[in-house]
Amino acid sequence: MKSHPITDLVFDIASKINKNLTLDQLLESAVSRGEGTITSTGALAGDTGKFTGRSPKDKFSVYDDTTKDEVWWGNVNQKFDAVKFDDLLERVIKHYKGKEIFVRDAYACADSMYRISVRVVNETAYQNLFVHHMFIRPDTTEIDEIDPDWVILAAPSFLAIPERDGTRQENFSIINFTKKIYLIGGSGYTGEIKKGIFTVLNFSLPVEHNVLSMHCSANIGKDGDSAVFFGLSGTGKTTLSADPNRKLIGDDEHGWSDHGIFNFEGGCYAKTINLTEENEPTIWKAITRGALVENVRFFPGSNVVNYDDVSVTQNTRCAYPISNIDNIAIPSVGPQPKNIFFLTADAFGVLPPISILTPGQAGYHFISGYTAKVAGTEEGVNEPQATFSACFGAAFIPLHPGRYADMLAKKMTANNVKVWLINTGWSGGEYGTGSRIKLNYTRAMLDAVLEGKLDDVTFENHPVFGVAMPTEVPGVPTKLLNPRNTWVDKTAYDQKANHLAGLFNKNFEEFADGVRQDILDAAPKASVSIS
Repeated sequence: MKSHPITDLVFDIASKINKNLTLDQLLESAVSRGEGTITSTGALAGDTGKFTGRSPKDKFSVYDDTTKDEVWWGNVNQKFDAVKFDDLLERVIKHYKGKEIFVRDAYACADSMYRISVRVVNETAYQNLFVHHMFIRPDTTEIDEIDPDWVILAAPSFLAIPERDGTRQENFSIINFTKKIYLIGGSGYTGEIKKGIFTVLNFSLPVEHNVLSMHCSANIGKDGDSAVFFGLSGTGKTTLSADPNRKLIGDDEHGWSDHGIFNFEGGCYAKTINLTEENEPTIWKAITRGALVENVRFFPGSNVVNYDDVSVTQNTRCAYPISNIDNIAIPSVGPQPKNIFFLTADAFGVLPPISILTPGQAGYHFISGYTAKVAGTEEGVNEPQATFSACFGAAFIPLHPGRYADMLAKKMTANNVKVWLINTGWSGGEYGTGSRIKLNYTRAMLDAVLEGKLDDVTFENHPVFGVAMPTEVPGVPTKLLNPRNTWVDKTAYDQKANHLAGLFNKNFEEFADGVRQDILDAAPKASVSIS
């Protein structure tokens, strides 16, 4: 393991340093230290402590010459004083004195042209197991020669003093883009590690390399045709990208360069709430020996995980190497995509099940990042509720969303890429009145796109959202393709369509400054009156 000035300081004061342990060694350490239990499938079940999810209000970026004019400062990207960062870094380093630590060197980015090396220092074996799974694992012949570009110090038992350290509360995650150090304290939630490096790449790749960073899944067909899937939780991104006829490139984070797309990660981090082999066979089969399951509980008197038990959190998770999936692309790269899919579960029943977007519309819907929560999914949600997340990953984008949308439009045009809006939500009425669009219909639509069967069909424009809807798709009832036709009460549909358009336009107000005119012109026309 090569020297680094920050980790050397930690190594000098730690009581025991576990460097790049094998999978077997990590499992043994985690169990012997009381950090987890081996499940019936051989996975390690561990708890993340007080925090069972990310804490976005406690995430900061250091404000300095590197970031002051580049980062889109605000509620998502909060400023942190550079001097206070240095003071806090010194305190975190001292916190490791006399402690046993786990250290791992790994990579991010499957494309070697953009690959960065990361050294992670953990207090726990279970967190180090997560790092082993989620980042790209170097060959044994090279791991000792890695010179880390970035250092992550993860110290769950270190608690900040807000009035002294400048944090909001005792927990924090702080990125220093200049010094290439990422500090995590007060939280044992492993997702903070994963999403911190994603944030790093969302800054460095667009700014330094003109590479579009994307919160998406991707796969590739037998003819070398890459496809990209964007979508928030509940839209079917994992299910639809795990196509038995196509190889998975990755399920969550990718880059799009001038010569193709590539996975950022070496693993998968999936939700396990209500997991069954029938509804998510890919995830179910991947939770084998050495996988990590977080915050789950067992059936009484056994080590069999009860995935319906959400007594700890609804955000139960599993982490495993991508190699645990059978049908994957090796390496995790693909050529220029031919099709991009924006997935939304529209609980208002307004958006068409499939439509094609112009570059301007693609930018608008990319920045909007829309889906809808349905009644009953969260306390206090009694009717469909619109949810927007810029670029389908607002919490992790340090630049203005318009910059990512501009890159998307340029790459889309340069490579003749088609962008499709796919509604996996409701038809024939909103949630409670209509019905969820059948998965086999959605798959038939995707297959039609990927097989070129929509190249010569007729399209009609939606009068409010302006997107172009095909008038026929093999294997899909024609009536389903125009959502207005599926509603018994056409006037009610018109009112709901204008209502949803108004929600889109209201959400977009904060992004208007810094967005291209063709994207602004793609906004839905909420005032349209349909006879």
